[in-house]
Amino acid sequence: MTSTIAPVNTAPTSAPERRLTRSRTDAWFGGVCGGIAARWDLDPTLVRALFVVSILLPGPQVLVYLALWLVIPREPVRTSPETTVIDAPTPDGSFSS
Repeated sequence: MTSTIAPVNTAPTSAPERRLTRSRTDAWFGGVCGGIAARWDLDPTLVRALFVVSILLPGPQVLVYLALWLVIPREPVRTSPETTVIDAPTPDGSFSS
């Protein structure tokens, strides 16, 4: 009598891949620091503070920020059920049913 054991899937389930995008909700000057913080799950204030401190050091930090602003795509607009118009008024002001 032979017994077969089915292989167990031990691969961890991966979370959805997060892309680097400029933040729409956590943006001061273009959303670069907010997007970096969201991508790597960091505090946006910490990322901004590190950037400000890095400006005190010699180097092209501001140019890098501007380049990232141009290269990193903007976060897509997300519509929630609360903002979706379900019953819009007609041009005469009445609601359609």
